[in-house]
Amino acid sequence: MKLNWREMGAGLIVPTLLILLWQLVTSMGWVNAQVLPSPWAVVIKWLEYAAPYEPYDAANMSWLSWVFSGELIRDTMGSMYRVAVGFIVGAGLALPLGLAMGASQRVYAWLNPLMQVLRPIPPIAYIPLSILWFGLGNPPAIFLIAIGAFFPVLMNTIAGVRHVDSIYIRAARNLGASQTTMFLRVMLPASVPYILSGVRIGIGTAFIVVIVSEMIAVNNGLGFRILEAREYFWSDKIIAGMFSIGMLGLAIDLAMNKLNNHLLRWHRGLEN
Repeated sequence: MKLNWREMGAGLIVPTLLILLWQLVTSMGWVNAQVLPSPWAVVIKWLEYAAPYEPYDAANMSWLSWVFSGELIRDTMGSMYRVAVGFIVGAGLALPLGLAMGASQRVYAWLNPLMQVLRPIPPIAYIPLSILWFGLGNPPAIFLIAIGAFFPVLMNTIAGVRHVDSIYIRAARNLGASQTTMFLRVMLPASVPYILSGVRIGIGTAFIVVIVSEMIAVNNGLGFRILEAREYFWSDKIIAGMFSIGMLGLAIDLAMNKLNNHLLRWHRGLEN
């Protein structure tokens, strides 16, 4: 997929206009600067948030360690670690379960009522139990992220397997394919687009949940830093943290989109 600079330029028009309007509102003094700081103040705070710690102790710290000692870098690494572990746990449980439920009507009949009862419960509702079961720190946050990633992957996997075109199945049966061969060579490949869509949604959900969990269960990360800034009424740091989350989420989504396009080159509709 080629990079379309015209589309990228068009996509920057609305954000640029909003920033200019924001600058106008703050420069004219129409709002309290403590409540809504100017874009420039947010940029300055973001640079301070991202800057490495001083002083640089050459005797005890390497250059690379100094570069990665910035508060923003450490918070981002902490958040991404929780997202990665929680997503692997959630998707790792959802994928085989979804394949089994999609391929077997009996397994689907057994488990679907339970899944439909649990699915509408938001991960935030599990916060009291997660703290009660796991205490504070990474374990409750990873537990909540795993729940957030579990159901998007599960439901999309089930849908992918159950919505395989019947023409493929009849053709495989006419060629004498066994049930195992049909699952591995027909149903599973045909459901890959659904599974990858679930993975993309699951990662997005995991990233949302990690911010909420860090506001409650851990003492570092992007979510924790925004809550800390609220306690001290540092609105510029709150907005800087929010923009950091948005840019990181955008980068993750773009990476997943590139990965999906690469893995689904064979799929019709992605052909150039």
